Amino acid sequence: MLRKILLPAIFAVVSLLILGLSITRPISAASLEECEKEDLPADKISECIEVLSNKVSELGEQKKTLASQIAQFDSQIHLTQLKIADAQATIDKLEKEIGVLGFRIGYITDSVERLETLLKQRIVATYQQSFVSNLELILTSKDFSDFVLRVQYLKQVQENDRKILTNLQESRSNYANEKDEREEKQAAIEENKEKLLGLKTSLDQQKVEKQVLLSRTQSDESRYQRLLAQAQAELAVAFGGGQETFLRDVKVGEKIGNVISGPSACSTGTHLHFEVHKNGSIEDPNNYLSSTSFQYAPNESEAGSINPHGSWPWPIDNPINISQGFGMTPYARSGAYNGNPHFGIDMYNSGGAFAVKATNDGKLYGGSVGCGGRTLYYGKVDGGDGLKTYYLHTVPN
Repeated sequence: MLRKILLPAIFAVVSLLILGLSITRPISAASLEECEKEDLPADKISECIEVLSNKVSELGEQKKTLASQIAQFDSQIHLTQLKIADAQATIDKLEKEIGVLGFRIGYITDSVERLETLLKQRIVATYQQSFVSNLELILTSKDFSDFVLRVQYLKQVQENDRKILTNLQESRSNYANEKDEREEKQAAIEENKEKLLGLKTSLDQQKVEKQVLLSRTQSDESRYQRLLAQAQAELAVAFGGGQETFLRDVKVGEKIGNVISGPSACSTGTHLHFEVHKNGSIEDPNNYLSSTSFQYAPNESEAGSINPHGSWPWPIDNPINISQGFGMTPYARSGAYNGNPHFGIDMYNSGGAFAVKATNDGKLYGGSVGCGGRTLYYGKVDGGDGLKTYYLHTVPN
């Protein structure tokens, strides 16, 4: 007897334990190696987006080296590609659902039309029957049984009419609901298409930024560290970290020094880095420099475009080459300035002239700041009206 009681109880406990283990068993998360594969299953995309987002964040916190920067670019590019695939899959799913809704709406439309036709016929018949009184039913009936049958028939007809009306109302309500759902899904498609377009633009941009980084560093770690030191030195100057000495008063267009020829401290080649500050804030030089002819070096997509539309003369003579524009240029987006934009415009005279001229009246200062174990030289013209112009990689005189 005891055995009969215990066996089912033991069986129940074991079953519950097995069930509990199967429920609590962790589902294996996607690994970074799986997420980096090209043929990623559709059901893993969302999970891998999270995995790669975490990887990009981890790489961003690491010490900046060329290898870590390239790895961050690769992870970011792959992450964007997954987001593109996810957005496209959402669009495809919504389009299929809209196709099904379209079929259902068509079916409902046909049903509504049939019910409306039937209801119109019933309205006419009911109208005609309304002239038949109970007395006429009695007089035209063969006997009492016939009379009862006729009354029951009329009740059934009225009940059917009510069902037709109810079905018509439900069909019209379903039609409105299906139309609303289709419009919502169509709006979601448009939203995802905009998202997809933005992601594709972002992907193209990320690829350009990676190419800019590889082009500027020439895949050389020491060159990358020099460029990083240059960026940090330029930031130091922008935030008042240099040592400065007053030299003399100058006028617009007056020569104030020369661009350093060739590589120098924190500079991989001949160029002038020009900045404008106003009342302690960094300004866009495009708002001050006048429109002039120039060309990009090596090209606009790598340099970042400029749009000079001010009234000031340029600090160097034509022909002018622009190697980096102002703002979030491709090189700035590569992380060179620790998330900051490029605060000036980099330029050089492709004809071999090195003279630098003042763009505004003011007091000329000679400045310097440490950079990668060497000294970066620059000039500054303080207009006394809150406007200051900086000329980096220049020896002022």
